[in-house]
This record gives sequence, structure tokens and C-alpha cells, in this order.
Amino acid sequence: MTAAASPPRPPVRLGVLISGEGTNLQALIDAIARGDLAAEIRVVISNQAAAGGLARARHHGIDAQVIDHRGFPSRQDFDRALVAALNAHGVELVVCAGFMRLLSPVMVAAFRDRIMNIHPALCPAFPGVDAQQQAIDYGVRFSGCTVFFVTEGVDNGPVIVQAVVPVHQDDDAATLAARIHAEEHRIYPWAIALFQQGRLEIRGRRVHIRDFPAPAAIPALINPRSS
Repeated sequence: MTAAASPPRPPVRLGVLISGEGTNLQALIDAIARGDLAAEIRVVISNQAAAGGLARARHHGIDAQVIDHRGFPSRQDFDRALVAALNAHGVELVVCAGFMRLLSPVMVAAFRDRIMNIHPALCPAFPGVDAQQQAIDYGVRFSGCTVFFVTEGVDNGPVIVQAVVPVHQDDDAATLAARIHAEEHRIYPWAIALFQQGRLEIRGRRVHIRDFPAPAAIPALINPRSS
């Protein structure tokens, strides 16, 4: 007698934080539309009124808000406003998608182990801004991107998934960034899907993935593509 299959888990309710054009936001919207990601984007919040990602959200009927950090006396006060807006929309998982603000302990505590970010480098290498230029200047042969759970440090939280890309000798920051962005758009929805499926467990600094697929099924997470 076989055990009954577990019922499907409900879509995860997302709040997406942006500061710019929102290309990773668009990748999430597209993954949801394809059926690759069981999620509902409840709200998109930007600290910049001119962020192009706000128009992307509104085009798809997603609530888009501006909370300008310059209107608050402290980083903590700004984060309290973020927490209030996210909670008002019933957000379960906060997704930073080009959000150019360091989150304070206020935000991290409110959504402990429920904030994801993506960084255009193989963490812990090259944290902070201009990661692609840092990689070029250092002379590395490979770079990539990292999805991780946000902690109170800078790009140093527990790693969920990573993708690797080659660094070509004639690369500049822009060409390397384009190659990395393609991988960001692929692995970020997958990392969120793992969370939605209840397959992620944080043990100290390590994130364990239940039923992780064989490496052959996800070669670009381990080996660079030829392009």
C-alpha cells in the first residue's frame, strides 16, 4: 500500500523590494505566468519613485508603492515602515530584487529566515556594489551569482543556490553583468520555488535542500556554460 501524496502547498505570498529597473522582478512575474513558480506577488515596494520596476508591476496589475527612505530620520524607522507595508499585504517571503538599501536588524528580525537576496558574484567574494567590476579588477576566471538568506551583514547570509559563469579576457563590467543577469533570472525563481515547496532548511551557515536534483539536471549551478 503506497502512502497518499501530500497535497500541493499553496502559492507563497511575496513582497518584492526594488530600487531600479526590476529585471529580476520581471523574471519572477514570467516564472509565475509559466507555472514554474507557485507564488503571488502581493506588493512591490521601491525606495525610489523613478524606479522602472514600478511600471512593470503596475502593468501586471500588482500593487506598487514608493516608500522613500529619505523621508525617515533613521534606517530603522524606514525599515519599520517597510515591515508595516509588507505585513499589511500578508507577505510571507520578502524578495530583494535590486534593492539598494542595507536592511537593519528591525527588518531582519521581523522576517527572520524569510528574506532572500541575489548578488552578482559568488559569495562571499566581492560583496557590496560594483561586484562585476571587482571581479574584473581581481582577475578571476569565473564569477556568477548567489541567492542567499539575508542576515545583518553585507551579502554574507546562508547561500541557497549559485550559478557560475566564465569571465572572458575581453570582458568589461557590462559584458560580464549581462552574462550574470541571465543566470540571475534563471536561479532566483528556482530558489523561491524551493522555499514555497518547503525544501529549505537552515543549519548554522548552511542551507540544506531536501530532494536536491542530480547535478546533471542543473549543470549551470556547478559548471559554467560555454557562452
